[in-house]
Amino acid sequence: MTRSRLLVGVRYGLLVLVLAAVAWALARNWDEVSRELGRISWPALLLALVLTTAAPVATLFGWRVLLADLGTRLPAAPAASIFLVGQLGKYVPGSVWTVLAQAEMGARLSVPRRRMAVTGLLSILLAILVGSLVGVVALPRLLARGGSPVTLWVLVGAALLGGVLLWPRLLNALLALGLRILRREPLEHALSGRAILLTCLWFAGAWVVAGLGVAVLVLALAPDASTADLLVGVVCGFALASAVGQLSVLVPAGVGVRDGVLGLVLVTFMPVGAATAVVVVARFLAIVADLLCAGAAWSWGRRHHLLGSQG
Repeated sequence: MTRSRLLVGVRYGLLVLVLAAVAWALARNWDEVSRELGRISWPALLLALVLTTAAPVATLFGWRVLLADLGTRLPAAPAASIFLVGQLGKYVPGSVWTVLAQAEMGARLSVPRRRMAVTGLLSILLAILVGSLVGVVALPRLLARGGSPVTLWVLVGAALLGGVLLWPRLLNALLALGLRILRREPLEHALSGRAILLTCLWFAGAWVVAGLGVAVLVLALAPDASTADLLVGVVCGFALASAVGQLSVLVPAGVGVRDGVLGLVLVTFMPVGAATAVVVVARFLAIVADLLCAGAAWSWGRRHHLLGSQG
């Protein structure tokens, strides 16, 4: 119990430090950042919000494919009620609140808690893996601090790495090994190749549309940005930053971590003030999108007695 409380204290302490560092950096550059914020038009903000909102919806469908492959087929609406409401748990310091919330709500629909929890953990792992594979394309640019073109070997390397890591036999073996190390029961059955492929396609789509939402903000402040900059520095860079943020399990929703990495990528082709403005607005829109999705899903679930107390 003491260890648990200590870990919670460390997580909250780290969150405070991260937020303080972000606030200090923002205050130091506020004059320039505020000018850049004023240049982002309302149509650009609205389009960016629509694209950002599409990301959790795409992730929902990938999560639903995994759940169906493990034995439970849920219609889209109740699945959305569970996934989109439960995913707000990522804003709580820790690493399992989303999974626990989804498992508890799934139990109200007679979905075994363990199956729901395993689905949640698998979706997080696959989302990080897919985001890393999409984001690795931006890594040479980040390391070179800009000006590094996308070469064929980078694309081929990412494709080959993805093919190896997502090969069903190897992926299932790695999952089984991980569960044994964690002293958890094995999967009810191995994931099918079809489920792995469809899930990864949905997750890749989620990273891309979210990255395009950031690209819209970038275009509002840097209209002369090239297509290569937008695809590599923004879309792939956003996927890389988000994957790194998800790996930082001690910080809720990757706050500060994702934003810092994204900022490092963006400053390779736009001023610091403009990059900071994009990062700030992108984070705000992501929170709004999560709340909109969760609010709609919660409202539907309440009307259909899926999320209320059981009698």
